[in-house]
Amino acid sequence: QVQLVESGGGSVQAGGSLRLSCAASGRTSSTYVMGWFRQAPGKERDFVAGISWSGGTTSYADSVKGRFTISRDIAKNTVYLQMNSLKPEDTAVYYCALDRNLRRPLTTTPGEYDYWGQGTQVTVSS
Repeated sequence: QVQLVESGGGSVQAGGSLRLSCAASGRTSSTYVMGWFRQAPGKERDFVAGISWSGGTTSYADSVKGRFTISRDIAKNTVYLQMNSLKPEDTAVYYCALDRNLRRPLTTTPGEYDYWGQGTQVTVSS
């Protein structure tokens, strides 16, 4: 089993920054892909960013490219999402997720992730 715990959400004004953290524990592996997703009220859960745990390959949704940065600290089993230049449309619950399929390259599909955190709220006011 794997446990994921997010932290770092909150309320900021447009243009501000937040850093989300996702700590993984349990049966983790240095080769798992980790992803960040978000879900706004009444909308589907969307891919935000992903990272290969050991290789450093990253991927971003077009809507956050240039503003968000995903990174990981292997020693701490933690993945981060640095969010800059936040916009009101970034308001959502943010979830981190882990794909335990070691043979699958980084994927943006929520259904292909096996473990999810509880989510952390990010609210951006105009």
